Amino acid sequence: MTPADWAGLIVSILSIATAFTMAIKWLVKHYLSELRPNGGSSLKDSVMRLERQVEKIMDILLEKK
Repeated sequence: MTPADWAGLIVSILSIATAFTMAIKWLVKHYLSELRPNGGSSLKDSVMRLERQVEKIMDILLEKK
């Protein structure tokens, strides 16, 4: 292979690796944003609402005993 072929191969591999790295970075950022409270629409907010409701139900059940 000529030096130009090697250069093309190296650039191609680096481009694919960079694209893969950026895709992983975007996915991680996207999923981590769901784990931070944002005022109501994130997964974290939903879990916190459910926990509060379960605590209220448990308090009601324990009062009736």
